[in-house]
Amino acid sequence: MSDSFARRRLLTAGAGLGGAALLAAVGTAAAGAAERGGAARWPTRFSLPDGFRPEGIAIGDRPYAFFGSLGDGSVYAADLATGRGRVVVTGLGGSTVGLKTDDRGRLFLAGGVSRQIRVADPRTGRHLAVYDVPGAVMVNDVVLHPTAAWFTDSYRPVLYGVPLGRHGSLPAVRDLRELPLSGDWVQGDDFTANGIERTPDGRALIVADTVADGGALMRVDPRTGVARRIDVGAARFPHADGLLLRGHLLYVVQQRQNAIDVVRLDSSGTRGTAVTRITDPRFRIPTTAAAWGDRIYLPNARFDVEPTPDTEYDAVAVRAV
Repeated sequence: MSDSFARRRLLTAGAGLGGAALLAAVGTAAAGAAERGGAARWPTRFSLPDGFRPEGIAIGDRPYAFFGSLGDGSVYAADLATGRGRVVVTGLGGSTVGLKTDDRGRLFLAGGVSRQIRVADPRTGRHLAVYDVPGAVMVNDVVLHPTAAWFTDSYRPVLYGVPLGRHGSLPAVRDLRELPLSGDWVQGDDFTANGIERTPDGRALIVADTVADGGALMRVDPRTGVARRIDVGAARFPHADGLLLRGHLLYVVQQRQNAIDVVRLDSSGTRGTAVTRITDPRFRIPTTAAAWGDRIYLPNARFDVEPTPDTEYDAVAVRAV
């Protein structure tokens, strides 16, 4: 998420077809597309609603992508087979920055400067839980761990943990965890923490620190909050936004550079090697990434233009490394 977030105006996005109907339509469309030649013919660019102001993206175990709105917090679902979609979760007047979907189909939503963490069901459009996080400033991004959902705060050196009980049960607000970051973590005077992922072995977290050493990736122990800089040689990540892990490859979206830097990590996430940089003329400040098959999908946030209700937005797909 961009450091200019706080000065951007709020917009509204209209509600659309119910989530259950859309997801059923997605399955039908995807099957039809496969019969006509498979995912290779699916669009590599599709439009999002004008004025939507996308930032986060999540893709689960079916071929549709969820996008969060910085304008009003709504969530839009797009069929990857056709590019068409609808709003499936109506916002609560705040924002949705990062988001992830779990194996139960629930969406975990980072609420930005609303200081909220929300959990929603895209099939019904209902919010299952809304947490007002004590002390939060800007809840930015989220990653799911078997025992908790972890969220970054871009203006505080902490992570917020939402512990998950048996069968994924959601906690009371009093059970939310605040994990202070220490060790090598460097907190700037302004915007600092951004994207978050898990290490390849799943034992630790990876958090983008846009201030430390000109922009670094930190390995964070979720038990203690101790952060250690991941050794990636001379690579720096001053505009690191969303992080996406596929196997041992970490895709780092460097939004204002209109690029994705790809790093190969060891299993523990303590060391890495820069592999390649992906650029594309269709990039217009992409912020986050999610994968389906051999494609990486990214929303173009267009932070270089002043948002209006008529501003055009889109998502693009590039080939994975």
